[in-house]
Parts: sequence; structure tokens; C-alpha cells
Amino acid sequence: MDLGLKGKNAIVCAASSGIGRACATMLAREGANIVINGRTADTLDETAAEIRALAPDVTIKTVVGSVVDQSVREALAAAFPQIDILLNNAGGPPPGDFHNWTRDDWIAAVDQNMLSAIELIRLTIDGMAERGFGRIVNITSSAVRVPIPVIGMSNATRAGLTNFVFGLVPQYSSKGVTINNLLPGPFDTGRLRNSKEITMHLTKNPVAGRVGDPEEMGAMCAFLCSHYAGYINGQNILMDGGLYPGSY
Repeated sequence: MDLGLKGKNAIVCAASSGIGRACATMLAREGANIVINGRTADTLDETAAEIRALAPDVTIKTVVGSVVDQSVREALAAAFPQIDILLNNAGGPPPGDFHNWTRDDWIAAVDQNMLSAIELIRLTIDGMAERGFGRIVNITSSAVRVPIPVIGMSNATRAGLTNFVFGLVPQYSSKGVTINNLLPGPFDTGRLRNSKEITMHLTKNPVAGRVGDPEEMGAMCAFLCSHYAGYINGQNILMDGGLYPGSY
């Protein structure tokens, strides 16, 4: 299936590993030019080289730094003459007990998981609308649907992003721009493997008998960015292997 992504230009945040990397790889294999972002230059360069090897006919650029930094966001938005696809993605705030979280902790979480995505949307969405095509996909969390007590800051900030962006859908849908959220449950990523506390809460009812493969998320992301997905808009698409009881 040709997804119609050849020659499109995409921003993929937090793409040096895990789900972000899988999404960037899939978009590039479908012919999209990619600018990828990550905090560690060596890791980001390795990722870019591996994607180039898989998709030698596309352009892969890198921007090192955190999307919390406005200069990083502006560099991402300026990486290509036009941006057709925006994939917002960022690691979640640390788990813990809400009694111990300070105002500064909350502000940092809001910056990382809500305001950074909103600002990237602001920098790119009007150009998409003027050209009559745009795809915005936000990687959030299954916790938007079923909050997980130990990651309360993630629950709150990702739900806030969800409600904000869905308020934009009526303004841009008729202009060819879609905004959707992908809600991963437990996927085989470094964050999941390195956090016993999170793993315990996410996998206590492993209906599927496994965690997700990031490549599965990448494939769904690529489809949502395709010309076939123009009538899918304002959706929370849960990918959790059936853990959420409302799935069946």
C-alpha cells in the first residue's frame, strides 16, 4: 500500500529510541523526509545513520536538545521549507507519590508533556492549513483513558494536551489537517524495562500475553499520517493489547 508520504516533510520528537524512533523509521521508509530530535547527540546521530541505511532516498536531519527549549522547537519547525507532518512525543514525568511533588515538578511536567507539543503545533499548523494537508499525531499514553496512580503528573498533563488539541479539530478539519492521539499501553521500550514500578502497574493484567513492539506503533503512526487517514480526526487511538476493559 502506498501511503502517499513520498516527499512529505516530518518532525518526529524524541526519536532517538523507542516509539519515536520506530515512528521516524516507518515514515522514512514510506518516503517522508524526517527531522528527528533527541537530547544526546551521539545516540541521535546513530539513529539517523540507521534510518538513512533503511531509507537512502530521503533526507534525515537532526536537532539535538529538549523540546522544552524554544530554540529546539524553532529549529525543528525550520528544518524544511514546509512541515507536513508533526509527531509530538516526549518521555513522561517521573512516577511517585503526589504528596511529594512540588510546584516546580508540576511546571516541568506541564512544559514537557503539554506546552512543548502545543507550541510545535502553533509553529506548524497554519502552514499545513494553507497548503491543504497536514497530519499531527501526539504520542500520549493509555493513562489518558485509564489513569495510573503512580504516574499522576503524566495522567494530568497528557489529558490536558488531549483536550486542548481536540478543541482545534473543528477549526482545521475542513482545511485538510488532522490531529489524532496515539495512546500506547506497555511497549518494549527502555522506559518500561528500566522502571519496575511502572511495569508493575502497566502489566498486572497482561491480556495479550506480551508487551507491544514499537514497530506496531510506528506502522499505526504512518497510517494516520497517510492520505488514506484524512477522515480520521480528533481520535484517541488506544494501543494496549486489550488491557483496557472497554476494548471488549
